[in-house]
Amino acid sequence: MNAAVVHSYTAPPRYDTFPDPVAAADELLVNVTAAGLHQVVKSLARGAHYASAGVLPMVPGIDGVGRLPDSSRVYFGASRTPSGSMAEQSITRRAICLPIPDALDDATVAAIINPGMSSWVALQARAQFVAGESVLILGATGVAGRLAVQVAKRLGAKRVVATGRNPKALEELKQLGADAVIALTTERDALLAAYREELAANRIDVVLDYLWGVPAETILEAISQKGLQPAALPIRYVQIGSSAAPTISLPAATLRSSKLELLGSGFGSASAETIFRCLGEFIQEAARRPFNFKVATAHLREVESKWNAPDDGARLVFQP
Repeated sequence: MNAAVVHSYTAPPRYDTFPDPVAAADELLVNVTAAGLHQVVKSLARGAHYASAGVLPMVPGIDGVGRLPDSSRVYFGASRTPSGSMAEQSITRRAICLPIPDALDDATVAAIINPGMSSWVALQARAQFVAGESVLILGATGVAGRLAVQVAKRLGAKRVVATGRNPKALEELKQLGADAVIALTTERDALLAAYREELAANRIDVVLDYLWGVPAETILEAISQKGLQPAALPIRYVQIGSSAAPTISLPAATLRSSKLELLGSGFGSASAETIFRCLGEFIQEAARRPFNFKVATAHLREVESKWNAPDDGARLVFQP
């Protein structure tokens, strides 16, 4: 079959032939119609993600849309390496398939589910978010962050604070539901003051962090109290992505001087059953009232040239 094939962790996948996948007894063969180029897919293809299996050659792609042998149209999770979703065929399991409402087309579903999962699962399953709470999104100007602003509002957030580096994108987020924006390009002392003002005046219940690195260190410093003050208000800090850096420096005093609860959201921190339950809820919500979300499509044969192209605010979907 034709597929995107990763031959080296230091080069983009090539459009190449790859052995047809063979489904085991508990698996299903799926004819793929669309597969999204998500950040986690790029990380896995570089061998940089914690879930990288170290197996080459491999077909990248963790999920997609396709048809099962009974012709049903589903969103599916790719079940095992090396058979990813960026190919004419892949393999999956019934437990990681979801039916798709007629209101949603294949490319939109393939594009939106993974970034939607990042905030929907983080809020619903990890932070145990309650309508009426306030959310700060660290790294809200990316594709997933823009969607996170809308998800937080859709789930009943009283206040959403969006942070990012792109001033134009920050202004656009106000139209998507952000009640306030904070530019990460602000000088450090001024940035700390802006965070502390937000914490004091409006309270932050949940932080969704797509960045880690220095941006995380800065807001964690703002959360840390100085002096012998009354007990701080609790904050659930959910780590989702690490596009700024894979590590941070975390002073012990930050934890001792705050009611900070550090959580992660991803495969391993939530069960597959929980994740797919949340995804089912998200798909139904997207069908009921579409999110403002940009999708770009390309034929799979363009994978090598499109792999590292700027996303221009859209999630790229490859179609075999």
